[in-house]
Amino acid sequence: QGQEKLSCNPKKENGTYMVLCELGNPMKAGARITVDMELSVSGLEDMGEAISFHLQLQSKNSLSHSNASVTVTVPVEAEAEMELRGNSLPAITVLPTNWHWVEGSQRPEDHGIKVEHVYELHNKGPGTVSGVTLSLAVPHLLGGRVLLYLLELGTGGGMNCSHHPALNPAQV
Repeated sequence: QGQEKLSCNPKKENGTYMVLCELGNPMKAGARITVDMELSVSGLEDMGEAISFHLQLQSKNSLSHSNASVTVTVPVEAEAEMELRGNSLPAITVLPTNWHWVEGSQRPEDHGIKVEHVYELHNKGPGTVSGVTLSLAVPHLLGGRVLLYLLELGTGGGMNCSHHPALNPAQV
């Protein structure tokens, strides 16, 4: 007829986490109750696609002792919003009209003006992420001619990096 908050107590037994809630003592014969529970569970990153809860109703009534139980499986859905930020230093580059590419040169300035591209991948949450793959496609050729000569590729923040085999082919 009315709503009541339950008093529940967490308990760990044999490596299993349990929450014990007292529904009513004594409970009247023929009573029907509905229980809505909200559980907050952390550390589910490596739990797979679902987590199961075993729910059991135990009666301490000496005349009608019952142990009805049910298992509820809930899908685990991770949520994290990723944001990619990028910048070029300098932001605008114009080659002088009298500049010429020097074939066979090992000097970077003979291959053009240095432009550094910096990309930052940010996790805006709320969940944590792991195993993220970021693939960047850089147009290094245009009409069969070199547009951008890629010298190096680096990372920060403990990330692993693999690169295209065309990185610095002339070993400048």
